[in-house]
Formats: sequence, structure tokens, C-alpha cells
Amino acid sequence: MEYLKKECLAENGSTLYISITQVESFDLSSLTINTSGLVPRDSTARPDWEFNYEDMFGPNVTCSTQQLELPRDMRFTEDTMISVLAYICMFLVSFVGNAMVFTSLWGSRRSRINLCILHLSVADLFVACVFLPLETTWHITVSWRAGDLACRICMLLRAFGFYLSSYITVVIALDRYISIVHPLKIYSSKRCKMMLFTAYIVSFAFSFPQSIIFHVEPHPLFPWFFQCVTFNFFPSPSQELAYDIFSCVAVYLYPLVIIVVAYTLILIKLSRQQTKHEVMTSFSERSSGESSRSTRKQHKLSQRSVSLDHGMRCTATNNISRAKLRTFKMTSCIVGIFIICWTPYFSVFLYHWITKDSSKQLDNKVQRLLFIFAVSNSCLDPLIYGMFTTTLRNKYSSWKDYVHLKLYRTRTSSTF
Repeated sequence: MEYLKKECLAENGSTLYISITQVESFDLSSLTINTSGLVPRDSTARPDWEFNYEDMFGPNVTCSTQQLELPRDMRFTEDTMISVLAYICMFLVSFVGNAMVFTSLWGSRRSRINLCILHLSVADLFVACVFLPLETTWHITVSWRAGDLACRICMLLRAFGFYLSSYITVVIALDRYISIVHPLKIYSSKRCKMMLFTAYIVSFAFSFPQSIIFHVEPHPLFPWFFQCVTFNFFPSPSQELAYDIFSCVAVYLYPLVIIVVAYTLILIKLSRQQTKHEVMTSFSERSSGESSRSTRKQHKLSQRSVSLDHGMRCTATNNISRAKLRTFKMTSCIVGIFIICWTPYFSVFLYHWITKDSSKQLDNKVQRLLFIFAVSNSCLDPLIYGMFTTTLRNKYSSWKDYVHLKLYRTRTSSTF
């Protein structure tokens, strides 16, 4: 594919005529911008480079024809290929991992935390099955070729997966907060389901504006090059900046504040319990020492009482350590991965959105790297779940045995 540019300049350097023509297999389609109003457009006319524009505009006009190349961001390059390969690898890891988490939890005991992890896998599958294939195809075609309606729907679904992942993580943090900080408070699975339902509604509400803002626009110089963009929607740059900041707050900062507050209160509660346990242990040791100076019978009774009381406290503490603290560690890792993956991306872009003059300094390679690192969050969640539970490992082992059995049967049948 070639692009020919015809340009005519007046003696004072002003542009009288510009024509950019796409040539592909001898099929011609041209865009003509007639700045002087002297050249009428005729659909039956010859290609514009066949005209003698020097005679048409006069002797003081200089015209030239040169081959024009598309800008780098409008072509499939080596950097684009790297992004495509990264998205394909992430799709395979995310889809397989989250599908295994979903299937292993679907038939298991529906505790609150299992329900939250199940819906987190749904959000990650949404990213894997909608966002990653969309980005892969879009990087390959470079331009948008699916029409305006598909542009709006895809942008809505694209944002919905990220919003849902963020707010399911918020639900997990709130569930752990209520379970550890307020253990005696009545908190049923029905209330957990209501929080999950609210996460879906809020995610859809925040992502719906994408279907209004995004639309298909032709390139101003290359009218055959269409792109799904927000160009020409916002009346002013300040309004576009306001929406960008709102999106950053809604998908990242607001969930981050809730998560940090919830886990800070959890850590304070656990720290106080640990301090209280150490004080009670020290008091029981002093009581045991004083009772040793009394009679042997009183000593035995006191020792039994202290042992029983200490054993009950240890049992309660161990119950928290083995059940809630193990789940707390797993959810803390999930929340930590969410923060680690998304913080660099939003920190850099929030800075560049606010300081528009420095936005050009951010290299495209850095942008893509930060975004790929952020999206990798959906690949890491199932790995964390597999580290803390045996359910996923058992599911993987059974799946591996099933594949080996199928391959063995295939080889056996092919030999006969």
C-alpha cells in the first residue's frame, strides 16, 4: 500500500492545494483539500497527479508529488508485535487459571470467601475473554474495522471487566473486615451476595459512559483510516481531563481507599489481640508461680484451672490463626497484587493527565509496558488462590491425569 501526496505552494509559501491518495492494487481513492477554492471535485476526473496544476494556478505556483508514509502509530510495527505476543500469553494464562478456579469453586462449599473468589474469577475471565482478544485483534488491524455500534459495545465491556475486578476486590476487603473486626456481628451470606450484586451494578454504571463517549472517527488526513476514539466528543480539553480523572478515581483510587482503610483496621485489631494474649499469658505465669507456694492440693487445683483457662484462650487464638488468618493472608496477597499492578500505571498517567505539557515525554513503549503490567493482575489472582488452597492443586492434578489418559488412549488406538 502506497500513499502519494500532491502539494502546490504559492510564491509566498502558502498552500493552495493538498491531495493525499491511497494506492492499493491500482484501486485509487483520494482526498482533496482545496484551500483556494479553485479546483472543482469531479468523481469522473482523472487521478490528481495527472493534472498540470502549475498551468491551472499560474506560473508562480510550485507543485510537487512525493510518496507519503503512515505515522508509526498507524502501522503494525515490532513494538505492536511484542504487545500482541504478550496479550496472547496473558490470555492463555488468565483463561486457564481462572477457568480452573471457577470450576473448582462452583461445586464446592459456598462459604462467603469462596463466593467472593468465585466472582473475582468471573471478573478476571471477563478481562481474559473480552479485553485481551479485543486488544490483540485491534493491535493486529491497527485501525478499527468493526463499525460504530461494535466500537461502543466493546468499549463498555472493556471497561466493565476492570471495574468489576476492582469492586469485587473491595467486597473481599469488606468481608474480611467484618469477619475479623466484628466477629460477633450477624453477617450472613445473603448480605455478602448483596454486596457482590452492588459491585456488578456500580461497575456497569461507571463503565456505561464509555458507550457514549467512544465512537468511530476517520483520520483527518487519511479518511480511509477509521479509529474508535473519544476525539471530538468533549467540548474542551478541561472536560476531557475531568472525565479521565473521574475514571481514575472510580476504577482505582476509590477502591484503593476502601481497601487500605479496611485492612488497616484489621491489622489494628489483630495487633490488639496479640498484645492482649501476651498480657494474659504473662498473668497466668505469675499466678502459677504464686500458687506453687501454697499447699500441694491448692497448687494442683490452681494449676488445672490455669491450664484449662490458658488452653481455652490458646484454642480461641489458634482458631483465629488457622481459619481466619490463613484466609486473611490469601486475601491480603490478592489485594496486594491489585495495588502493585495498577499503582504504577495510574500514578504515571494521573501525573501526565494533570500536567499536560509533560504528557509527550511519556514514551509509547513505557505506556504499553505499564498497561500490560496492570492487566497482568487478572493472571496472578488464580496463582495466589492456588498457593493457599489445595482445591485448585487437586483440580490441576486431576485435569493433568485426564489429559495424559486421553493422550495414552489416542496413542494406543493409533497403533492398532
